[in-house]
Amino acid sequence: MSPTVAVLDYGSGNLHSATRALAAAGAEVVLTADAEACLAADGLVVPGVGAFAACMDGLAAVDGPRIVRERLAAGRPVLGICVGHQVMFGRGVEHGVEAAGVGVLPGVVERLDAARLPHMGWNLVEPAEGSALFAGLAGARFYFVHSYGVRAAALPEAGLGEGVRVTWAEHGGDRFVAAVEAGALSSTQFHPEKSGAAGARLLRNWIASLS
Repeated sequence: MSPTVAVLDYGSGNLHSATRALAAAGAEVVLTADAEACLAADGLVVPGVGAFAACMDGLAAVDGPRIVRERLAAGRPVLGICVGHQVMFGRGVEHGVEAAGVGVLPGVVERLDAARLPHMGWNLVEPAEGSALFAGLAGARFYFVHSYGVRAAALPEAGLGEGVRVTWAEHGGDRFVAAVEAGALSSTQFHPEKSGAAGARLLRNWIASLS
């Protein structure tokens, strides 16, 4: 039987492409804002595009922060994508506006220090040693669309805590967090659902961890 995955519907864009990609990767997928369905599923996906503060407002409207925290406290898998990855951190600062995140990871999401923004297109990543999420994906490229992230200059890898696997990427000379694996939480700054065969493999890796 295929694992069940709930995609949290809180008004963010890109919900349907994420849903289709997860289904193609082998999950039984439901797009829902129902808290009980999100808590009961084998896996929960939190997508996101746009501004940090707006995504947090949308999440709050459907009790998303509580759902994420409850799942993680119980060791139940959560996957954040793009701004859904960013909101897992403590806070975000965009255009001078500071907003609190879900706060399950320490760190600040801020504007990348690069001459050309947004960072848009395919990029290599540096997977963490022993990464389950990137198994079989050495040398793969993934698709990014963002101007903000958690910068290495502001967050030494050790700052995320023991046992946390951090995958890095670089744009315009600025290193930033491309993905995190922290217990039941996985999150990616890039869009696996837009990353072709590499993204499909990553989603299959995550779905395999649910069963």
